[in-house]
Amino acid sequence: MRNKHHTFKGAASAAPHFLYIGGKPMRRFKHLSKSDRIRIETLNNDGKTPKEIAEAVGVHISTIYRELQRGQYTHRNSDWTEETRYSSDLSEMKYRANLAAKGADLKIGNDHRLAEYIETKIADEKYSPEAVLGEIKAQGLQFNTEIKSKNTIYSYIEKGIFLRLTNKNLPVKGDKKRSYHKVQTQKRAPKGESIEKRPEIIGERSTFGHWEMDTVVSARPGKAAILVLTERLTRNEITAKLPDKSAASVVQALDDLEKEWGELFPRVFQTITVDNGSEFADCPGIERSILAEGSRTKCYYCHPYSSYERGSNENLNKMIRRWLPKGTNFDEIGAEVIQTITNWLNNYPRKILGFLPASAVFQEQMDALLGA
Repeated sequence: MRNKHHTFKGAASAAPHFLYIGGKPMRRFKHLSKSDRIRIETLNNDGKTPKEIAEAVGVHISTIYRELQRGQYTHRNSDWTEETRYSSDLSEMKYRANLAAKGADLKIGNDHRLAEYIETKIADEKYSPEAVLGEIKAQGLQFNTEIKSKNTIYSYIEKGIFLRLTNKNLPVKGDKKRSYHKVQTQKRAPKGESIEKRPEIIGERSTFGHWEMDTVVSARPGKAAILVLTERLTRNEITAKLPDKSAASVVQALDDLEKEWGELFPRVFQTITVDNGSEFADCPGIERSILAEGSRTKCYYCHPYSSYERGSNENLNKMIRRWLPKGTNFDEIGAEVIQTITNWLNNYPRKILGFLPASAVFQEQMDALLGA
């Protein structure tokens, strides 16, 4: 694929900024070795910042902050003044003693690499325990210990086995899955074609190029919103920060997206399903092409109060809220933050995809499309 389809470039400050599966990948887990700790001590003594140390060692900055705290001690100088220093030896000793002290007979035993891997994924990358185990299996990662059940990890967290994991690190559990009945009547007519007229094959999620679209709103007094498009088959996500939650901003965002994808747009974005929110009121604007005569996509509207008809959007929006909880003012959130979240979403191991990331499955579909 050509590079322009990997990263959407930013426009003027008032225009939406598109974010896709490109950019730097999420930094992979790296277990700190004794030599890493010695290097951290040297760099710290040289006056390097935690960010500079993280880049030099190749780990997340939160790992460095945690490491510096673990190996912290008070040093008394010859003039009897005191200063805080970091000792790689002290940190290594504390690290190796922790799990053994909390339970040598546990299944995880003294597998410190696995313990820190789990901590990093859940605390830093906001994975669920099930996603952690799924990624280990999907990528064929090898550890001294094998944990087969997510309940084992939940149990360890409850018992306080991990250094820095508590129940607060776990995704908020949603309500029990509800059973729904087919809607027989509509409370008001949709602004365009009803989902009832959408081809059944789209609902089966067996074909590529059919999307759901929604917005995640800012807390007041913020006006900005995040436009979220989710491809139904692959669950791959594209986001754009909107200056406000208006129909005009949504259409402008889609216009910018069409410019980036060019002639491929109608093939990749065959249909878009939305709810009856006011931001999606301009059906002709959503559907019409700015590059050619005719339409660029087909828009279908859900029944009123039936958000479950956009199941992919609803689930992924909950995942976005792990990073941007309700109460967040999106006016204060930069494009780089949204890019990080979008990359995280598209690289997150998805159970429904055999714990493959959505970006990989989307890439396969794009390769097949371009090869056709």
